[in-house]
Amino acid sequence: MQNRKPITSKNLLVRELREEVLTGLTRAKSWRRLQLDRFEQLLNNHESEILQALKEDLGKPPTEAFFEVVALKQELSLAKKNLSIWMKPRKVKVPITFKPGEAMVEFEPVGCVLIIGPWNYPFSLTLQPLISALAAGNTAVLKPSEHSPRTSNLIAELIEKYFPENTVRVCQGDSTVAASLTEEPFDHIFFTGGETIGKKVMTAAASNLTPVTLELGGQCPALIIKGADLEVTARRIIWGKGLNAGQTCLAPNHLIVEECLKEPLIKCMKKVLKEFYGDNPVDSTNLGNIINSNHFNRLNQLLEKAKEKGQIILGGGIDINKKRMSPTIININDNKDPLMENELFGPLMPMLTVKNFNDALSSINKKSTPLAIYMFGGTPSNQRKLLHATASGGVCFNDVILHAGIPEMPFGGKGSSGIGRYHGKEGFETFSNKRSIFRKPFWLDLKFRYPPYKINIDLLKQLLK
Repeated sequence: MQNRKPITSKNLLVRELREEVLTGLTRAKSWRRLQLDRFEQLLNNHESEILQALKEDLGKPPTEAFFEVVALKQELSLAKKNLSIWMKPRKVKVPITFKPGEAMVEFEPVGCVLIIGPWNYPFSLTLQPLISALAAGNTAVLKPSEHSPRTSNLIAELIEKYFPENTVRVCQGDSTVAASLTEEPFDHIFFTGGETIGKKVMTAAASNLTPVTLELGGQCPALIIKGADLEVTARRIIWGKGLNAGQTCLAPNHLIVEECLKEPLIKCMKKVLKEFYGDNPVDSTNLGNIINSNHFNRLNQLLEKAKEKGQIILGGGIDINKKRMSPTIININDNKDPLMENELFGPLMPMLTVKNFNDALSSINKKSTPLAIYMFGGTPSNQRKLLHATASGGVCFNDVILHAGIPEMPFGGKGSSGIGRYHGKEGFETFSNKRSIFRKPFWLDLKFRYPPYKINIDLLKQLLK
């Protein structure tokens, strides 16, 4: 691709990118497949650079970093396989009074979209929405997170190399650049990040009546009740909390455990923590870093207060120089504990005990709507009750996080955990305008529809049944 000037919010020409869509070129299946092919080449040719960038920004072990690439390849494969089906207009049944008319819904591009990526999964969560946007025939502007600079720079380099500047452009910078971008008249804004910034994005978008998709987070609870296999439960929870050093929007934020299971669960978790990360987890090559000093200090202050109160159940180790923190289980007595004020977004995990399943449901409903609820154990009746008595973006029984890895499963939050869905067909439709189209020939034109109205109301009622 040709060299281009660096983009800033001041010289960003949304109009030019939108005009590319308005020419009609991006509506063609061939154009969309070309962009997906370019994306595939990008992934296949630069895997080692991607893994290295994620290691430099977040200290990600190669396996964890590789799954960012896997997520994109799965999304890409699904889009390429189903593009023809997703693009096909959907016929709509027409009432007899409208015949011989024909109705259909066409999926057309919305135009030029803005995608604001996060720092915790800076490669996959910035580029995964782009796959959906391109499949739907849009042009896009990407704003990677400035908190993961190595990955942000790599995204800019690769997008410039593989995509024309009238198709995808990258705008790097800090929060002021992001704020300026959200004030531009984009046709859709897709934001992944925290609730506080999400509200600002939505407020800015409102000035242009720009629709938004907000992929936020929330305090995802994990319930452990009678019937759970505690050894497996411990492995899956410690894995989910240790993944990316707890910096995952879907990570179990806190545990809600039936009293009778607390001590045996702790015993299993101590065993698992050592198996996964050794005697000193902060030295393990299988554990990532906290993204920066600000986030590390925030978490460390919470950890120090918990230590002062004697709340640490297991873990608690830190390495300030490496910005590393062991997965740590912390005893709390109620939802008013400082650890429960906000999403932790780190390897700290409060544990709250309850008397029974109903108390666990009550505890969940006292907090804002989470991105996911996890429940280990219970009966089919308990599972149905949890689904009926709580709200969340998703639910996972006897495991954590994995539901988000199913390419055809819609992913998103509800309320404070997000607005809108993506992945697979859901992502394609998020970036598509569902255009209603009706066609009717001239050869049948019944006069009774026009003034002066002479049709009998009773007859009209019969016709409209």
